[in-house]
Amino acid sequence: MNWKEIYESRKCTADEAVQRIKNGDRVVFAHCVAEPTILVDAMVANAENYEDVTISHMVTLGKGQYTKPEYKGHFKFEGWFSSASTRGSIAEGHGQFVPVYFHEVPNYIRKGIFPIDVVMVAVSAPDRNGFCSVGVSCDYTMQAIKSAKIVLAEVNDQVPVVYGETFVHISEIDAFVETSHPLPEMVLPNICDVETKIGKYCASLIEDGSTLQLGIGAIPDAVLSQLKDKKHLGIHSEMISDGVVDLYEAGVIDCSQKSIDKGKMIVTFLMGTKKLYDFAANNPMLEMRPVDYVNSPVVVSQCSKMVCINACLQVDFMGQVVSDSIGTKQFSGVGGQVDFVRGAAMSLDGKGKAIIAMPSIVKKKDGTMISKIVPFIDHGAAVTTNRHDVDYIVTEYGIAEMKGRSLQDRARALINIAHPEFRDELKEEFEKRFNAQF
Repeated sequence: MNWKEIYESRKCTADEAVQRIKNGDRVVFAHCVAEPTILVDAMVANAENYEDVTISHMVTLGKGQYTKPEYKGHFKFEGWFSSASTRGSIAEGHGQFVPVYFHEVPNYIRKGIFPIDVVMVAVSAPDRNGFCSVGVSCDYTMQAIKSAKIVLAEVNDQVPVVYGETFVHISEIDAFVETSHPLPEMVLPNICDVETKIGKYCASLIEDGSTLQLGIGAIPDAVLSQLKDKKHLGIHSEMISDGVVDLYEAGVIDCSQKSIDKGKMIVTFLMGTKKLYDFAANNPMLEMRPVDYVNSPVVVSQCSKMVCINACLQVDFMGQVVSDSIGTKQFSGVGGQVDFVRGAAMSLDGKGKAIIAMPSIVKKKDGTMISKIVPFIDHGAAVTTNRHDVDYIVTEYGIAEMKGRSLQDRARALINIAHPEFRDELKEEFEKRFNAQF
């Protein structure tokens, strides 16, 4: 039987595909943009047919209906990340959060720590050789496909074919549901004066020939907007967004001076707009690799002039960084922050830099301001990047270098880049804490 015959024999409707899910199964969704929304909706619509089905994944851009209380007994969410549509279930106690470093997820799957009965994924249409591409999500998705007992694929002709370790042969997939719909897109953030200032400070730490890791949002985009006078930048990042495309087209990013994977942008998933997905499609400049390669601190350490830029929610006087929780509330997950912070610290060329960038304040819903630089982290909050790993902290008021500094010197440096309205009370707390004058 050739691949076309296999494909035709395994085509079905979404309702037929999800009948392969059995009571007590663990179902894993492909990551982020690769979540197969048609299959997920069909699974939820058939909830009455299931008992005690565990749903696991990292970032979701979907509706997260399976986490709602009314589906208790049918589905239980056990997430490796907390997203907007799933964090409510974790806070309410009928969903669970599992802490894990992003780069370790494929190994957890291989070891059976995260056993998988069914994986659901969105893929491109098959090519002339019978291969589909996972397109926008290699990360743990490829290992999930290899390890799962059942693979259900939503074949979406709008999923881009992206080079690297993204290809799955038809014979490895158990059911195909053909669809055609646009991929989820991120709304481009507004870059205000605060983010622009942060971007300028971060850019001052980036040398020509640096290899970059960036996240998504206003601050990473602000950083990218300040790099137009740099030369020969490279990309080794768990993800990229639209701002990278602009710098590539301007000739700033050419990856020509990378020490590994020279000439290639290396990423593990994509999240942006159609502009980014179109750029990635069939582009020899960009390759996707599994997250246990891309985010491995050992691999990151081999990248020349590695600069990683990540965000956070709170930093205390000691330099403890809180990025994934607000007090006892699980807000997101550790993602790749620690992977890259530690990889940069281990850099073989001694030029790695790890930047935590954030606005100095956050506004509450009632309009009051809260300082992100605090004497003590909130009760119940989890430290994401610990005080031994932290390197640079950047706000719109400047740069605080942490490594090699005493606790007092760290606190002074942080207070100096805090919002002016909070500096006096922070200085008072400093003097109480350290029994010393500021």
